[in-house]
Amino acid sequence: MFDSAPGPDLPAAATARPLPRALQQSTEFARALMACGQEPLMLDGTLVLQRRLPGGLRLAMVNRADLTDPAPLLAALRTSGLHRAPLILSPEAPAPHLSRIGAVPLVTPAHTALWDLTRDPDQRRGALHQKWRNRLKHGEAQKLRLTRQNLPHDVRHWLFQADTKQQSARGYRSWPIGLTLAYARENRGQAKLFQAFEGKEPVAAILILTHGIAATYHIAHTTARGKQLSAHPLLLWEAANWLASKGICRLDLGLINTEDAPGLARFKLGTGAHLHRLGGTWGFWPPLGRILSPLARLDRGLMGD
Repeated sequence: MFDSAPGPDLPAAATARPLPRALQQSTEFARALMACGQEPLMLDGTLVLQRRLPGGLRLAMVNRADLTDPAPLLAALRTSGLHRAPLILSPEAPAPHLSRIGAVPLVTPAHTALWDLTRDPDQRRGALHQKWRNRLKHGEAQKLRLTRQNLPHDVRHWLFQADTKQQSARGYRSWPIGLTLAYARENRGQAKLFQAFEGKEPVAAILILTHGIAATYHIAHTTARGKQLSAHPLLLWEAANWLASKGICRLDLGLINTEDAPGLARFKLGTGAHLHRLGGTWGFWPPLGRILSPLARLDRGLMGD
């Protein structure tokens, strides 16, 4: 049960709902980018990012999009004047058929953990892995106070400071703080901060971004004391229950990296989330057409189902 700060909550679920989309393909993400001075395009329902290359050539990037049939997107790119721009395509699901249009594999597919929130709480709890369930029970037995609020517009918030140190220590990069704050500002009530306190001391926090009927686990941190108290599983569990009550049907827990972060991978999959294979990254330059198709076929097996 959360202590909630003032602020709008998410709307109740509609009767007829569209399919959930990745954060990178949401109108909410587009609004945040525009607030930061970028110029994303929505072409045939697909969010396309642009960058200027040396010499004035534009680069177009499509991330986590449904490219089951790339033809409508390519037609929209021609209409928008991007038909000569190099494309970086990162499909939501394996798309080996992209080799037929001349796209060349650049990076093999990664995996993300998608947690289905449509089942009732008892079913979700039953799907937890045993060790995860034990940690949840331990967290529930502690005297922790849980809160939920809209993300404060504060670059000095302790979660940002802790996450910056964590990125530096582990050698990875996340969103700039300014983009996260822009998301919260431009999509009021859709950047939810969940925190666990022991007394007045915060011991864990999770920032979740909602977009349509889906949500994304964006930033999280647990202190040493929080780990002792199993604050993180308790906080994520209660956050998932709250999201489900608001009509959110899927929580994207982020990429799974069993080599560099095996503990985090086990934690995410311990929720009962399923492992979803993405489509990798492809390069395509329309003026070349299908010239590079034979080269693409050499790696097609690595990019398939």
